[in-house]
Amino acid sequence: MKRDEATVRIGMVAYINTAPIHTIWRERHYPAEWQMIEDHPAALNEQLAAGDIDLGFCSSHEYGIRPERYRILGDLSISANGPVGSVFLFSRVKPEKLAGETVLLSAQSKTSVCLVRIVLEKFYRVQPVYCCGEVAAARQLGAKGILAIGDDALRLKLEGSYQYCVDLGEAWQQETGLPFVFAVCAVRDEFCRSQPELVARVHRALVDCRDEGLRQLDRICRLAAPRIPMAEDSCHAYLQAIHYDLDEAKQRALATFYRALVDFGEASEAALPLKIHPLHHDIRGALDD
Repeated sequence: MKRDEATVRIGMVAYINTAPIHTIWRERHYPAEWQMIEDHPAALNEQLAAGDIDLGFCSSHEYGIRPERYRILGDLSISANGPVGSVFLFSRVKPEKLAGETVLLSAQSKTSVCLVRIVLEKFYRVQPVYCCGEVAAARQLGAKGILAIGDDALRLKLEGSYQYCVDLGEAWQQETGLPFVFAVCAVRDEFCRSQPELVARVHRALVDCRDEGLRQLDRICRLAAPRIPMAEDSCHAYLQAIHYDLDEAKQRALATFYRALVDFGEASEAALPLKIHPLHHDIRGALDD
């Protein structure tokens, strides 16, 4: 069956770090053909790569390994200029003592997996033994360290059961002087070519939701905090530390990350220079009644 040309499938990360965008989107009245698909980053990566979604938030790593398939939508990201508050290396020993020890890696985000490798192997100069699995399996696997992201990381931080806790956004910023871009909003190249006006409208709508969500951050936190659960003021501090734009500093940070990934064999050299699809300010995406 021929696909409806007005249909667009949009990937949205199902963590509270997207709440300023996601909450406003759900409250607005967009066309029924604009289908929002919610999942964790790794699942969205797979769906975007397979063409099961047309555009949306995905791990920065996903663009890096398949840059020929995508363009990056300008002025959108999930980033931090310093501590991000939800991407942590938790450890029972000092990070510099993790050489030869087991570190459990969350399977939910390849970007964070690559970032923890950069932090441990390049910054701390240690070579742990990595395994993948759920956070709950750490004790069973005898892991001395855990990479946890998103809502899992927020819960582990609140529990305080690990002696050492490294915020990977902060570790990256201290070493490079740059922010870190955890996720970009990417559009499949063929969809961008075939549906430029639709892409422009959705792009504008996502930016509008971002701007409105940040203006209403107090209310967003009242709605989002119980999902962890966490105190509203802690939720506010957490979301305030996250950046949702893609300014020049963040573009430089992405390029620095991709160069490191090429060294690791985890990105294509074609990831650079970045292919940024600009925001068209003359097309309004907000369709509220």
